[in-house]
Amino acid sequence: MRVDLPSYDAVMDTPVASIRLGILVSGNKLVKIDLLSVSQQTKAPINAVTQTVVEQLRCYFDDPQWLFSLPQVSQGTDFQQRVWQFMQAIPRGETRRYGDVAAVLNSSARAVGGACRRNPVPIVVPCHRIVAATGLGGFSGERVGAELDFKQWLLNHEKRP
Repeated sequence: MRVDLPSYDAVMDTPVASIRLGILVSGNKLVKIDLLSVSQQTKAPINAVTQTVVEQLRCYFDDPQWLFSLPQVSQGTDFQQRVWQFMQAIPRGETRRYGDVAAVLNSSARAVGGACRRNPVPIVVPCHRIVAATGLGGFSGERVGAELDFKQWLLNHEKRP
């Protein structure tokens, strides 16, 4: 979980009691979603854009078929952008292995994992759908703990009809 915490525009609870989400916007665009511990206090959205992000995340938590419609700040290298686009094409309820994504993108599994780790807006850009050959892999830069519980919850949630 994040140690260097910025001043978030909202901090919300998730269906996993050990994880909160910190949300940052700039202008009318989503910039970042951080996975936070519950020691971080919740914070009501500070403006209409942030309120929309919170509402859409709640809709997704209620319905795994929810389609996000959030303008985002374009960030990342060309390679990261390619990985993030690939993630968005993975159907809900399905996963791909780091190595399989690497083969398609003519890269390495480690590079794909790095792009997943640097995904600024997890859930909206579903990096949780990329897993290791022998397990979950990491999530939001962590390999154990609450983040992995959250990744597992997201994957199970998306398998719901």
